Amino acid sequence: MKIDHLNLVVADLERSATFYETVFGFKRGFSARLEGAWIEVVTQISGARAECLFLENPDASGKSGARIELIRYDFPATSSQTPPVSRPDDLGLRHFAFEVEDLGATLQKMKQFGIEPLSAPVEVPFRVGSLGKKSLCYARDPDGILVEIAVYG
Repeated sequence: MKIDHLNLVVADLERSATFYETVFGFKRGFSARLEGAWIEVVTQISGARAECLFLENPDASGKSGARIELIRYDFPATSSQTPPVSRPDDLGLRHFAFEVEDLGATLQKMKQFGIEPLSAPVEVPFRVGSLGKKSLCYARDPDGILVEIAVYG
């Protein structure tokens, strides 16, 4: 079993794709127009229409790791409201995390998009299993989705 992909509903497909490419090194993959009976059934939204773009994350062996599926709905129009899970103690998917090689360099790339971390990086005060010491911080992507940026070592 493996995680196939994370689905993010975004306001601007191009802006989000550029962010995840620039900051985390994802590559553009499959894209499609989503419309018709199948998408209406699966979403339970009559008349649903959207554009989707998969961002690929190949590992060192060239195999694809977990992907990010960006979706921008034409109908119903994607809301520009703050994501419903916005506090650390809200129920639901809270955040997703990226392990990066260089935390400082990643935060610098985020600044290109006007994004600042929610705090300075902190070190977890215990070893994280076999992965060892971990430093991390949280930030929000261009649509306000909470992401963790972490480094082990």
